[in-house]
Amino acid sequence: MVVRRERKSRKLRGRSRTMGWGSVGQHRKSGSRGGKGAAGLGKHEWTWTIKYAPDWYGKRGFTPRRSKAGYHKTVVNVGDLAEIVDRLKSTGKAKMEDGMVEVNLADMGVEKLLGEGEIMVPVKVIVSEASETAVKKIEEAGGKVILLTKAQS
Repeated sequence: MVVRRERKSRKLRGRSRTMGWGSVGQHRKSGSRGGKGAAGLGKHEWTWTIKYAPDWYGKRGFTPRRSKAGYHKTVVNVGDLAEIVDRLKSTGKAKMEDGMVEVNLADMGVEKLLGEGEIMVPVKVIVSEASETAVKKIEEAGGKVILLTKAQS
């Protein structure tokens, strides 16, 4: 390729419509840059693809069938339960039974009870799953936990 003696910027001067590139289409539309967007990454811009985007093509890894990736259980901590017991009683979502407040977390859409926090109120909790620490803390406060998975099987 021949080396330019004069810089391109000298050519693109003058307040004309085409600035020295001719009147019909030269240096105008997307054809002058090889297409719009990602056009040509597998053809005439292949060297750019190799240098700057080597992972543009191809697949990595696999997604197993019936994948549970991204699925998170709905959980409530014992400390959070202690804070909302009074509110649940006033709205009618919890009721008194045998001197304990009965809370059905399964009906509220909660899948698991976890043991973070403290509880002082005796509570009867109905839930699908519960951690050992959650069960221990509720029983120490005078309450009990009913697990639906054990009751059904």
